[in-house]
Amino acid sequence: MQYRWVVLTVTTVGIFMASLDSSVIIVGLPTVIEDLHTTLAAGVWIITAYRLAITVLLVSIGRLADMKGRVKLYNIGFVIFTLGSGLCAIAPDASTLIVFRLIQGIGSSFLFANSMAIVTDAFPLEQLGTGIGINQVAINAGTIVGYTLSGVMISLFGWRSLFFINLPIGVFGTFWAHRRLKEIPRKNGGERFDLTGAAIFTTALTILLLAMTVRELGEITLQLMALVSALIFALFVYVERHVKFPVIDMTLFKIRDYSVGNFTNLLNGITFGSLAFSMTLYYQLVRGYTPLEAGIALIPLDVALIVIGPVSGMLSDRFGARWLSSIGLAACGFAFLLLRSIDLDTPESFVVLALALTGFGIGFFRSPNASSVMASAPPERRGTATGVRSTVLNMSNLVSVPFATLLMSFVIPYDSLSTIISASSVGRAELELMMAALKSAFLVFAALNFVAAVVSPLRRAPRLRRAPSA
Repeated sequence: MQYRWVVLTVTTVGIFMASLDSSVIIVGLPTVIEDLHTTLAAGVWIITAYRLAITVLLVSIGRLADMKGRVKLYNIGFVIFTLGSGLCAIAPDASTLIVFRLIQGIGSSFLFANSMAIVTDAFPLEQLGTGIGINQVAINAGTIVGYTLSGVMISLFGWRSLFFINLPIGVFGTFWAHRRLKEIPRKNGGERFDLTGAAIFTTALTILLLAMTVRELGEITLQLMALVSALIFALFVYVERHVKFPVIDMTLFKIRDYSVGNFTNLLNGITFGSLAFSMTLYYQLVRGYTPLEAGIALIPLDVALIVIGPVSGMLSDRFGARWLSSIGLAACGFAFLLLRSIDLDTPESFVVLALALTGFGIGFFRSPNASSVMASAPPERRGTATGVRSTVLNMSNLVSVPFATLLMSFVIPYDSLSTIISASSVGRAELELMMAALKSAFLVFAALNFVAAVVSPLRRAPRLRRAPSA
């Protein structure tokens, strides 16, 4: 088997598992809360701790990978992820589970930060879209399949099985990566890791993410946290402009394809992450589905993503990413307009069509966009480039649920919204109010994708600068 396909098999397994565990708890969260006798706030942190660890570490690990070797750090990530999964499976209480999820998230950050860079190193330009397309499908599929798998596994084996299942896959992935991946030699040039910059960036991003996700702290406190975060980010930019080896090479953002790709990824990522949460509310509250049925109802989205991702990646090898990405974003915008038209009595076939179109749009956008971003980055900065790109993607995923909740709270006061969501049964008037809130959110999601579709054509056709062959 050619080495590039070996790379693809190894990285696909790792990134699929890391993405899967980002969403696998959501549908089964009520079960976890009940079993551990904990609160909703603690339950939310069981999800958030994992995503937070990934998001704040990606850039630093990507920069470290450029210096120390991507394959080495990828292998370390598999070990930490597997260990963290085993600890999560035996966690005795919610607090311990949150800590173990942080450990698991640290391992996933190593996988996220290096997976696409390793693929980019291994594939020639004329096949890069295909390789990244398949890798991208693993990310998308892992995120979405987590909702369906969660319902099935919890129904059959309990919530701890969600983590036990990672152990044999993690052990195999660690062994396979160690045996088959080859480190590509690169010149270091006496570079040093910017520990100060990494610490400032991590602090600023952590405060910002907490301000965006922990509503219990109160509006004034959250606003102060956001201001502090902005000041620390300003300090970070100043420091990075005056150090010889910055943790983030700011010159990357002078590359048009890189900047456009990350900006459109942020807008589309927020709506993608919000979609599953919004549709879960629709199916469980409005349609009266069980968590398992709600997960199964999202399968049309899964299938469209899995089928379209590799196809769009191969098309981008031939036609480039500019218009393919734009078409995908426009399709997403139109799909959200369709979802905005649903109500309490909409036929299920119409909802399926809208979800499938959303999956088509996301799949058609993400693979060419990822190929465009990675091809535009210099080979010696691909670890950093992947870290920044993955940070944008994970940050959009992390803030998506609070963002969707915020949009719905403009129609329904937050306290009333929480009451409706947690109630065992609600009347038709409350359901109609919930539908109005969902429709307002879908309209904003459509607008964000249309804005991204307008920005996307600003990119140029990239010229890939190859790394030395192994």
